[in-house]
Amino acid sequence: MTQVNLFTAGAVIIIILLIYHYLAKKYHYFLPKPVPCLKPSFLVGSSGPVLLRRQGVTTFMKKVYNSFPDAKIFGMYSIVMPVYIVRDPELIKLIGVKDFDHFVDHAFVSGNSDDDGRNDTLFGNSLIALSGLKWRDMRATLSPAFTGSKMRHMFELVADCGRSMVEFFKTEENAGKSLEYEMKEIFARYGNDVIASVAFGVTVDSMRDPQNDFNVMAKKMLDFANWKILVRIAIIQILSLVSKKFNFDIVDGTLSRYFRGIITDNMERREAQGIVRNDMVDMLMKVRKGTLKHQKDEQDTKDTGFATVEESSVGKTTHSRKWTDNELIAQCFLFFLAGFETTSNLLSWLMYELSVNSAIQDRLYEEISHIEQSLLGKPLSYEALQQMPYLDMVVSEALRKWPPNGQLDRKCTKDYLLDNGTGTRFTMDKGSSVLIPVYAIHHDPKYFPDPDT
Repeated sequence: MTQVNLFTAGAVIIIILLIYHYLAKKYHYFLPKPVPCLKPSFLVGSSGPVLLRRQGVTTFMKKVYNSFPDAKIFGMYSIVMPVYIVRDPELIKLIGVKDFDHFVDHAFVSGNSDDDGRNDTLFGNSLIALSGLKWRDMRATLSPAFTGSKMRHMFELVADCGRSMVEFFKTEENAGKSLEYEMKEIFARYGNDVIASVAFGVTVDSMRDPQNDFNVMAKKMLDFANWKILVRIAIIQILSLVSKKFNFDIVDGTLSRYFRGIITDNMERREAQGIVRNDMVDMLMKVRKGTLKHQKDEQDTKDTGFATVEESSVGKTTHSRKWTDNELIAQCFLFFLAGFETTSNLLSWLMYELSVNSAIQDRLYEEISHIEQSLLGKPLSYEALQQMPYLDMVVSEALRKWPPNGQLDRKCTKDYLLDNGTGTRFTMDKGSSVLIPVYAIHHDPKYFPDPDT
């Protein structure tokens, strides 16, 4: 018995030592690199405050960002994963624009590539989860759908939802009802109606009927506080090879079938009846037929005066890939994932900021009133919206102060010689993870004086 116990104890000690050696080796990654690094703690790396729920991610990243005020780039460990934190705008431009071909993949998303074989999951086939050439081809496929001319057509669908919301409030007021609402919920309903119309090609009225099937199913799909969804996300991240092999998805089967059914039924009905509607479903049908192409529109150039960026060369490339219906439908799911919570959050913060900054509210009101008068009773148009530069400034400042995504992540897909020309020069290894602390940069007095006002 004693010998067995000694053997067991010895085996446990050896396993612990091997784990310790493995982690210690991981935690030495930044030693030969010419960058400072946050000191890691055993098992949790540099992420202890977040993992132990002592700090939120945004608060933690702002504190991390301020740890090395003179550094352009430094290192930390997300549990055991070495991560570069880039805090210099010029380096961010190199990684995100000039040398983006080295950083096309996400670091913290288990992406699907051509090597993964057939995958029918909604999340796995969405643009945000794709990697390598498959991502590049899908990016190029979708790019023509977001030109100014296409946005002009889709704007009418968005405006219809806005007019419906205004009519709802007028009806409530005329009925003598209290106009006290939780605006986050109101904007969520509005966002739901917009996404239903633009991305899925269906009309719903969540203002008057918040329990409509589409709104209820959408909330279930995006309930990231639900432990089942959190477990699914964890499995996809930690056991990526297993999750890909068994088509494991963030969205459960019932929800997936519901939203797939909406789009496939819509496509079939439009094909049979010759219906054309300027929405994402129409775009996907054109992709399937191979008729969605980049078209030069002189008006698009005029639209770039606001807070926009020029289309990258990636979006203008061509390919001969044929997409499956599942791969195309997944891009509508991405609309939900990227646009539902982010839009309602932004609008909520925007309303808050306007309520506490009356001078800005008055100036914005004057600009909007002036444009409304110039329309002579006609509805708001895409062109009229382009004539509101102060509105663009207000929205941009709200995005600066309350960015919907506090951090951006990238993975180095091939060895990269990082050289900003001012002394920062070293090789970033293939597979390295990069994090851009958006919120922290947006609140850095070096770039934005009085950033919290």
